[in-house]
Amino acid sequence: MSEDFNMSMRKFLKQVGVTSQQAIEEAMRNAAGTSGKTFEAKMVLTVDGIDLEHVVTGQIEGV
Repeated sequence: MSEDFNMSMRKFLKQVGVTSQQAIEEAMRNAAGTSGKTFEAKMVLTVDGIDLEHVVTGQIEGV
């Protein structure tokens, strides 16, 4: 893969990570009664123009 491809992918993934963390933190702050609870999380990645749907699941501990 080209260096330009690698850089654009890293930039996109960094943006996904940072903005997703911010959204989760804000939602947790605004939700009542999250302390000590475990939440199931799912991220779905699709890319227009190619046949890609990638699903990542996991757990997030409430604060």
